[in-house]
Amino acid sequence: MSYSDSEKPTVGATPRGRGIYLLPNLFTTAALFAGFFAIVQGMNGDFEAAAQAIFIAMVLDGLDGRVARLTHTQSAFGAEYDSLSDMVSFGAAPSLVIYEWALRGMGKLGWIAAFIYCAGAALRLARFNTQLGIADKRWFTGLPSPSAAALLAGMVWVLQGDYQIAGSRISGLVWCVTVFAGLSMVSNIKFYSFKDLNFRHSVPFWAALLVLLGFVVISLDQARVLWSFFLVYSGSGYVMWLVRTVGRRRKRQGAARSAEATAKNDARPPVDL
Repeated sequence: MSYSDSEKPTVGATPRGRGIYLLPNLFTTAALFAGFFAIVQGMNGDFEAAAQAIFIAMVLDGLDGRVARLTHTQSAFGAEYDSLSDMVSFGAAPSLVIYEWALRGMGKLGWIAAFIYCAGAALRLARFNTQLGIADKRWFTGLPSPSAAALLAGMVWVLQGDYQIAGSRISGLVWCVTVFAGLSMVSNIKFYSFKDLNFRHSVPFWAALLVLLGFVVISLDQARVLWSFFLVYSGSGYVMWLVRTVGRRRKRQGAARSAEATAKNDARPPVDL
């Protein structure tokens, strides 16, 4: 999602004019076009191009909200348009591409998995819109739809583009990843949002070197690096959930042992001296 909690206006906001702001909506339209292009290329069998178009839509989706904020052109129209564009680019497009690439031969199981993903993206976007202003900015509830789309698109890009592996050969694996992405979007698992990172303030020199190194690594092999990043990110929420769960369980067990020891001490009869 390109609009943060403080950027995205409420649905009932009153526009300042009858028209719409052109600049941020151009980026949203470009993201929508990239998603539509991915659908067309998926139907034509050019799955590598379709996957690349989904990543391009991610970049454009990340720019429209920032452009609106920098130019003070936020609007309720832009916010709703952005959500509809996200549904096409990160909901319908990945589900159709992954279905055509690997799931078509599975029959009903194939289109059920694709629908689970598509419905998960729609529910994820709806929940995000209804939780604006009350959710913790540091965390996403459920896997963000762009990250879920990147998980599927990266898989197509790497396996089809780099290794020439037909999706029908690994349809079982693709089915599991598709269902995992769809269910993760509607789960209550927390994923780090990176929104508390402030890039406006001065940073140490080594931070600039890390950013430069990141661009160099991505340029060496865009498909594998990007897919690896989103693979790790998709699992990070579950790892943090497991760590927090184990920590809470150990804390409860420690408290229970302390209470039991205190009760035993209280139950001992006094010793006569």
